[in-house]
Amino acid sequence: MNNRGTVTKDAVIGGSTSRPTDEELGLINAYTRRELSADEVYVFSVVLCDNDVDRDGERFTVESLFELEKLFVGKTGIFDHNPSAKNQTARIFACAVESGGGKKTVTGDDYFCLMARAYIPVNPDTAAVISAIDSGIIREVSVGCAVERTVCSICGEDIGMCPHKKGEQYGGKLCCGELVKPYDAYEWSFVAVPSQRQAGVTKSLKRKEVTMEEIMKRLEKQGGLNLSDGEREKLCAYIKNLKSSAKDGVYYRDSLSAEVLRLSAAVQPEVSRETMDCIAKSLSVAQLDELKRAFEKKLGNSVMPKPQLYTSKSKKDSQSNREFSI
Repeated sequence: MNNRGTVTKDAVIGGSTSRPTDEELGLINAYTRRELSADEVYVFSVVLCDNDVDRDGERFTVESLFELEKLFVGKTGIFDHNPSAKNQTARIFACAVESGGGKKTVTGDDYFCLMARAYIPVNPDTAAVISAIDSGIIREVSVGCAVERTVCSICGEDIGMCPHKKGEQYGGKLCCGELVKPYDAYEWSFVAVPSQRQAGVTKSLKRKEVTMEEIMKRLEKQGGLNLSDGEREKLCAYIKNLKSSAKDGVYYRDSLSAEVLRLSAAVQPEVSRETMDCIAKSLSVAQLDELKRAFEKKLGNSVMPKPQLYTSKSKKDSQSNREFSI
């Protein structure tokens, strides 16, 4: 797996390579700007992927192969997953899931593969590629696609959310990651080293991003926890944010508690500061805020205490020296 979350699998160029049939030529010309003749195109077969366990301990389910059968029609063939227009070499014009005629996978299931038919225009620029295919120099290819989940073949949970490990036996059954619900196919590439043993194509898979909620569900489960590098980084960032939020929360609570103690001294001085401090420590932030607002309301409705040296002038005093006024 690379840093972008893609995984490579493999398959191989195989089957017949020949001139297209009339039916195939019709399918090919659906992608061309002008009608090409049979002499202008070179067609060949390629096994894109299968349902056997590959070197990464993963496999497509048969249901996934049938989904990919629809997704890969029309996809471009390039070299080494280099998405350059100059790198476009071939195009798939037909796909079909085929059985292995009694062949079994390493898990004992019936073997199925996704077989594609592709074409290359015949011209001086493509002569070297066509020659390399015919001579067996170019055999392996890699497909780029996206799947929603990789589930454990033992328990059916997401492969990182269960205690089972790929490649190990559980009750006589091999654990592997099953690639399910493919939702997009990008391209297929000629590559040097494939990962699937039986096929000649490598498949690159981009999974949907795992949410923090899903990672937290794994933590709640008993048993081992397997996290990818990306998931580990996400969890560490989440914990860091929690620490920062917790620090802010402590500061806010301390400020709120201090304000409650100050208001308490004003509205109920008969309660000692020590007693009020113990009460404040036992309350939640919401309860402290409620108490603060109650104290503020009570303080606003009460008569403010007068200064110790304050004296009120009576009406008599105010009129006593009126006869001396000018």
